[in-house]
Amino acid sequence: MSRVLAVAPALPGPPHAQDAIAEVIAPLVTGEDERAGQLMRRLHRNSGVRTRHLALAPDEYAGVRDFGQANDLYLRVGTDLAARAAADALTRAGVAPEAVDFVLFTSVTGIGAPSVDAALVGRLGLRSDVKRLPSFGLGCVGGAAGLARVHDYLAGHPDDVALLVCLELCSLTLQHGDTDPASLVANGLFGDGAAAAVLVGDAHPSADRAPGPAVVATRSRLYPGTEGDLGWQIGATGFRIVLSAGLPDVVRAELAPDVEGVLAAHGLKTGDVTRWVVHAGGPRILDAVEQSLALPADALAASRASLAAVGNLSSASVLDVLDRTLREDPPPGGSPGVLLAFGPGVSAEMVLLRWSTAG
Repeated sequence: MSRVLAVAPALPGPPHAQDAIAEVIAPLVTGEDERAGQLMRRLHRNSGVRTRHLALAPDEYAGVRDFGQANDLYLRVGTDLAARAAADALTRAGVAPEAVDFVLFTSVTGIGAPSVDAALVGRLGLRSDVKRLPSFGLGCVGGAAGLARVHDYLAGHPDDVALLVCLELCSLTLQHGDTDPASLVANGLFGDGAAAAVLVGDAHPSADRAPGPAVVATRSRLYPGTEGDLGWQIGATGFRIVLSAGLPDVVRAELAPDVEGVLAAHGLKTGDVTRWVVHAGGPRILDAVEQSLALPADALAASRASLAAVGNLSSASVLDVLDRTLREDPPPGGSPGVLLAFGPGVSAEMVLLRWSTAG
């Protein structure tokens, strides 16, 4: 097993009310199309989002017109944000930067070579021989997949310290004049933010006394025939959202056997799970998870609170939900939890947690 020592989100700027964002962004997206503007505002109101944090001030998006400009902003603003999340996570964990052995960085809203994690080495004071693994393309599943792949690494390096960093500046993918319904939904659903987690292998001295949950097992799933349901179309102006209205149906139909399978392998059932840490994919996704797994009405309260406060942070979302969960009163020691997220593919990543008896 590996152990989560700490999680820390980082958000840019002050929160902006959803209605205020819509009033500024709608004219950029819908122009003089009054019907599209009204639809966009209605979709924003029904998104489950009350406030969001944005990489730029709302009135600055009018000047972001091409992919190169947006990506430059992603690298400048995003590197600062990722560094803040990582530094906060290390401080919460009580881990010195030079003790980190492995960094996994994931993002799907910008690109760089060298990647942002390379910039973090000098910024944070990590060792020059730290192992790095940047990832692009996992999308919203990136936070859960990142935890799972860090766990895999620590299984082979049980004395090591690992740092997971998720960065998403979704607002910088705004496409001027794109009135496709998927884009109208996405413009009101996704927020900007970063999050980081510090984990150690089970032979590390901190593993037995850390209050955070242990990662017990993971499971990955790719649902055939759903390639066109979620992702990006990448063109001259940048990233254009692909978001099928049928995505919740995929979750509702496919999720239960996978979650039940990973639980059954450890002698557990869904009723044994005390904490559900689900990426805040939107109201319909959360409803589909509840329906598929027959969960009680309050099981995804932390996910809905994250969605309302910051929107869907893509890969960083599930770590924001985990942070909120860790700040609640802990369940009894030894209690199981399930962390899960969905991403392009359509893919799902499930992480079985067990709450610590330490502390």
